[in-house]
Amino acid sequence: MTDYGWERWTEQVDWTDWRSWLRKVASTDWASAPWPSAPWEQAATPGEVSLTLRAVEEDELGQHMTATWPAFRRWWRGGTGTRPTAGEAGARLDEHMPELVPAWRRLAGLLGEDPEAAAMLALWNPPPFLTGCSQAAVLPDGPALIRNYDWDYRLFDAVVARTAFTGPRVLGMLDCLWGLLDGVNDAGLAVSLAFGGRPQVGEGFGIPLVVRYVLETCGTTEEAMRTLRRLPVHMSYNVTTVDRAGSRATAFLAPDRPAHVTGQAVATNHQGQVEWAPYAAAIKTVERRRHLQALLDAGSGEIGRAHV
Repeated sequence: MTDYGWERWTEQVDWTDWRSWLRKVASTDWASAPWPSAPWEQAATPGEVSLTLRAVEEDELGQHMTATWPAFRRWWRGGTGTRPTAGEAGARLDEHMPELVPAWRRLAGLLGEDPEAAAMLALWNPPPFLTGCSQAAVLPDGPALIRNYDWDYRLFDAVVARTAFTGPRVLGMLDCLWGLLDGVNDAGLAVSLAFGGRPQVGEGFGIPLVVRYVLETCGTTEEAMRTLRRLPVHMSYNVTTVDRAGSRATAFLAPDRPAHVTGQAVATNHQGQVEWAPYAAAIKTVERRRHLQALLDAGSGEIGRAHV
């Protein structure tokens, strides 16, 4: 387990000031972070946010990657610890997610065979990052996975991509060039992630690539949970899935202990119990989970419109 000293500063951070602690986590200058020249960013009047979402297919992904790689390079070089080489990252990808290796090589080629880009695309031991998020697998009127994404809009790729990197068609919200925050595949499996509410950092993959891999290789919740149990992750995350048959589950993933699979249909930002009290109190992870669970228990159609 790598000691990045998070516990030594968490008690001094004002957790109601999201910019303050995100700046510290990212170890970057907020004034220029993260994508000041993002092609989808538009001017907005004071007090408003203007954000344009784009939808692309696989043959357009190269344009997106080329446009956003310079900003991701800055992120990749930031943070604490030493980033892996392309050889080291590729070896871990081949060990744990061999089905993605051909696509990884193709995408690295789109970025000019840059070794640093190749290492980042494998997302092995990336800089620490965390979000809020809430998610719920809903069964009435057909299986659905509903979630929100609590993050500064300037850190958001804002691109929905339909790809077929390994054969199956996958539709999802891009993050980290080709990783996914959430998505669904042509087998009817839906997956989304939420931060697990623990500061520990270890050796493993960044969660967006884990979500990508699950959707590329799994067709059911059972298969997804089996895969999640074996994949090393660099931080704690809660991954919820629901499949076409209505089977749903949430996996509590962590870098320092085995994955724990639950039948929970709702996940926010703790793993059964609160383990990082200042963070949990600031983002109201317990209260959000209780609210969503109550809506599910009541069979309410309001969950899709709940303020979570």
